[in-house]
Amino acid sequence: MTVDIQEVKFDRDGLVPAVVQDPSSGEVLMVAYMNKESLAKTIETGQTHFWSRSRKELWRKGETSGNTQVVKSIAVDCDGDTLLVRAEQNGVACHTGNRSCFFRELNVGSEPAAGFAQVMGELSRVVHDRKEKMPEGSYTSKLFSSGVDRILKKVGEEAGEVIIAAKNHNKGEIAWEVSDLFYHLLVLLEQEGVSLEDVAKELQGRSQKSRKEN
Repeated sequence: MTVDIQEVKFDRDGLVPAVVQDPSSGEVLMVAYMNKESLAKTIETGQTHFWSRSRKELWRKGETSGNTQVVKSIAVDCDGDTLLVRAEQNGVACHTGNRSCFFRELNVGSEPAAGFAQVMGELSRVVHDRKEKMPEGSYTSKLFSSGVDRILKKVGEEAGEVIIAAKNHNKGEIAWEVSDLFYHLLVLLEQEGVSLEDVAKELQGRSQKSRKEN
C-alpha cells in the first residue's frame, strides 16, 4: 500500500520524526526530524535530509562527515505521524563514531540478547571489511584469496556438519554447526556480490506469495 506525501502528519512545528533503519539487519541507526522540504529532498535525491531543530536549517546526512545514507524505502506508520526510513549507511550513523546512535543499553537486570538480523548484519559487515582490506592472518581473507571453489567446498563441509549434528539431536552442537554454516554462506554471498537485503527481498516475496495462496 502506498500513500501520498500529503498524508504525512507533521506536528505544530511542521516536523515529523524519522527513524532510520538498516534494510539488511533491521538495526535502528538513528532518529532525526524531517519537515516537508527535507522529506521532499530525501525522496528527490535518494539521500536522507533532515531539519535541525537547534540550527534551524536543512541538512543532508554526511555532508561534512561523508557518512551518507542511501534511501531504499520510506514507510509511514498507521497514524501517519512517524516515518521509517530504510537506508544503507556509508560509514557510521552516530557522531560519536558508533555505527548506531543506540549503542547504550539501559540496565534492566540482564544482558539483552541481540536479534538474529542484527547479528547477521554486523557479521556481514565484518566479512565485507575483510574482503575490502584483506588483512594478513585473517581466515576470512584466506578464503577470499583461495577463490570461490574453496568457499563452496567449505559451505558443503559445514552443511554436512549440520546434518551430523542434527542426527545426534544435540542442540548445542546444532547451534554451533549452523553458525559455522551461516558464516561461510555470508562469505559466499560477499564473494558473489549478493547482499543480505537481496536475500531478504526474496524471502519476503515468497512469504507474500504464500499468504496470498492461503
